[in-house]
Amino acid sequence: MKIVEIREKTVPISSSIRNAYIDFSKMNLSLVAVVTDVIRDGKPVVGYGFNSNGRYGQGHMMRERFIPRILETHPDDLIDASGKNLDPHKIWNAMFRNEKPGGHGERSVAIGTIDMAVWDAVAKIEGKPLFQLLSDRYGDGQPNRRIFVYAAGGYYYPGQDDKKLQDEMKSYIDRGYTVVKKKIGGAPLDEDLRRIDAIMEVLQDGQKLCVDANGRFDLQTAMAYAKALSQYDLFWYEEPGDPLDFELQATLRQFYKNPMATGEDLFSMQDARNLIRYGGMRPDRDWLQFDCALSYGLVEYLRTLEMLKEHGWSPSRCIPHGGHQMSLNIAAGLGLGGNESYPDLFQPYGGFPDGVKVDNGYVTLPDLPGIGFEGKADLYKEMKGLSA
Repeated sequence: MKIVEIREKTVPISSSIRNAYIDFSKMNLSLVAVVTDVIRDGKPVVGYGFNSNGRYGQGHMMRERFIPRILETHPDDLIDASGKNLDPHKIWNAMFRNEKPGGHGERSVAIGTIDMAVWDAVAKIEGKPLFQLLSDRYGDGQPNRRIFVYAAGGYYYPGQDDKKLQDEMKSYIDRGYTVVKKKIGGAPLDEDLRRIDAIMEVLQDGQKLCVDANGRFDLQTAMAYAKALSQYDLFWYEEPGDPLDFELQATLRQFYKNPMATGEDLFSMQDARNLIRYGGMRPDRDWLQFDCALSYGLVEYLRTLEMLKEHGWSPSRCIPHGGHQMSLNIAAGLGLGGNESYPDLFQPYGGFPDGVKVDNGYVTLPDLPGIGFEGKADLYKEMKGLSA
């Protein structure tokens, strides 16, 4: 049993949208296929992965460092103790060989994307959905297949007005979502508040709004927004300041008593631990958004969850960034609190398998091998082209 080839293709996911910090006019991602010599139904088992939006594809780094390290490792050193499957932890260690600690920037994206594809292959070889594999290995074997999801949108774009924003949010509600998200910080405070008011006009009882500043604010601006946002019953106030400005995040708890969320731009267990130690996050109300595809993959995410447990945090306070099926499987298999969702953006990489509908804010994962990418026809068409 061995990995015979790892392929990467950089593909565009560009659009005219922007948040408070970046636009997506040149955004792309890395699509990866891990080809094994294991045969199922007459075909080699192939695991697929891709990195989340907001970080660019990392094909050069993969081809220069991480893919060669895997392929140069003796196949026997990448197999688990049973001898019947690949070992994601051993493969991760092979990728990280000769890397210094710290400085977790873009290499975490490269490793995390390959790691996603490895876990997809491992679950397929096992003949199980990834969520079931994770529950069997790290839980009680009883995954929760019904997962909370929220609709991420509300980006700034040319020609957007309050009516178009309302129509966008109503479209999410009409598709079964109960929580929607709006970007803030890309316009003056009074303009952002006007847009929030417009959204509030179309939300009904039991429906809530998140707002996301994408790390744009300094402390004074973050506090001004916090005080203004306190008038609303928001689901959360997300990433007000720089991801590594833990003092800013900790200070905000004095000015904002409602739930806050952050963590999508922290790419290692160590950075996540610093947030928990120094960021003033409150385990009774705040949310953590670490994204496995950007932060060294599931192998590292397991370390992060163990760290959270040691600090008194429940995995149910984690709602990952990224809007992809990998995090959905982690949520179902490891007891997370839910997952982000992109109903319309970054397709075909966002969304759910075909036929999966949002029901009162929740989706139920189907019984598909691996991560379940093959159940989404437009996505699998892209993946199949890479591995053919």
